[in-house]
Amino acid sequence: MDSETNFRILMFPWLAHGHIFPYLELSKRLLIRKNFYIYLCSTPINFTSINTFIHNNNLSESIEVTAKSSFSDIITTLKPDLVIFDVFQPWAARLASSQSIPAVHFAPLGAATRSYAYHHYVRRHPDGDFPFQELRFGDDNEKKSLDGLFQFMYYNVFDEDEDVVFVNYRLSTDIALLKTNVNKDDDEEEKNSDIMEWLSKKNQHSTVYISFGSEYFLSKPEIEEIAKGLELSDTNFIWVIRFPLGEEISVEDALPKGFLERVKERGVVVSGWAPQARILAHQSTASFVSHCGWSSLNESVYYGVPVIGMPIKLNMFIDCRMLVEAGACVEVERDENGVYKGEEIAKAIRKVVVESSGEGLRQRAQELSEKMKMEEGQELDEVAEGLWQLCLKNKD
Repeated sequence: MDSETNFRILMFPWLAHGHIFPYLELSKRLLIRKNFYIYLCSTPINFTSINTFIHNNNLSESIEVTAKSSFSDIITTLKPDLVIFDVFQPWAARLASSQSIPAVHFAPLGAATRSYAYHHYVRRHPDGDFPFQELRFGDDNEKKSLDGLFQFMYYNVFDEDEDVVFVNYRLSTDIALLKTNVNKDDDEEEKNSDIMEWLSKKNQHSTVYISFGSEYFLSKPEIEEIAKGLELSDTNFIWVIRFPLGEEISVEDALPKGFLERVKERGVVVSGWAPQARILAHQSTASFVSHCGWSSLNESVYYGVPVIGMPIKLNMFIDCRMLVEAGACVEVERDENGVYKGEEIAKAIRKVVVESSGEGLRQRAQELSEKMKMEEGQELDEVAEGLWQLCLKNKD
């Protein structure tokens, strides 16, 4: 096949933003290396954000968004050379196989989560037998949401297959992928450039960035405790607060009375969107207070920023503790009821931003950043070549 001919890849991420954007980032990086043409399957409600990514990265000639009620019809119509599918869609791989199309599983998750899940849910060993004791849940309440997810997957996704962790890898043709890089596109709109101007006036490593991702919405009590922690810590901060679609509430109403006035010299509270990558890359940023979603952790490490972990559910506890063990994260202690209190949030912030221990955390985060950046190019070259050869082999 000559270099001018495209191989067509049909990508099918799960519908949440935390899954879609790793697929888009993978698409962008593959297109730098090989002459693929990519169809990305999703629902119309996601089209605006997907098309914004495509436009911002000048990829309109190489990526096309597609949606139909039947995935089988999409495969039949497009006749792709390869399907890349997500964690909840093993049937996509089976449909592809029925039409002699190779399928590759791409999970936007980390290896630590996969290791723990295999040990606990497939081999069914108790937590105490897990060989990496640092990577574990502290109690049943932490593990409850992950237990529920795997129970749902066992009965509703994988046809009561005992191996709910690696069944997608068995369906994957020759190659399987895990997310180990960052989403560098940041929808860099100018509407919040004043945030960067504000941040540039702060001292080096003086400011914490707080965000709980695009899919978790803080309750009013959680907002109040974080606000208390920020007041007690007496540090600079940029705090992104998101509300569910259609919920009519202002930042002022969500925050404790008088909070914005009391912190106006050292804090910025943003509703909805902030240029996260630019904030993390800025020299004034000292730490990222995060729910420890896998994409957020990757992004923080990539820019050499230590994490203050406030994991909420699912695998976030495992991934947070992996980074604690790696020396680039401090986990906020919770009370006996599993609640994050303002005093403990302040203590963790001061440990990273104010106290001498912060220097060691930043140094370790920088070491991990350098390693990540050094390895990503080679890894992506190998992925692109492997997918190309898989397409080529299927054409023979």
